[in-house]
Amino acid sequence: MSPTVKANVTAAYGKQAQPPLSHITPVKGTFYYGSCDGTFYAGTRFQLTPGSTEAEQVALQDDGAVMKYFIDRPGTGWTFLASDTFPASPQGCAAIPQIPSHLSTLWNNCRP
Repeated sequence: MSPTVKANVTAAYGKQAQPPLSHITPVKGTFYYGSCDGTFYAGTRFQLTPGSTEAEQVALQDDGAVMKYFIDRPGTGWTFLASDTFPASPQGCAAIPQIPSHLSTLWNNCRP
């Protein structure tokens, strides 16, 4: 997987978040990526990067502990798909119906 994929997934989450988040990066060891029938999926947790604002710190504190899932359908670009519940299900990403079951199995149910 290219660094561009991580950057595009990060940008997709940052744009849809309220407030928008620009000082975030995927948490090391939590980025999952794969495809099913020509559609790409990704999942990750995010952490703050230097320069984050107080608003970003509060937003990520409230929502940052859970996995976020994204989809890239042909011609659409990456968009936010779903989040884990809080606390996360013991089933991991297998509990997220939008993630194809064979991908969650390959991703070890998103458990690092």
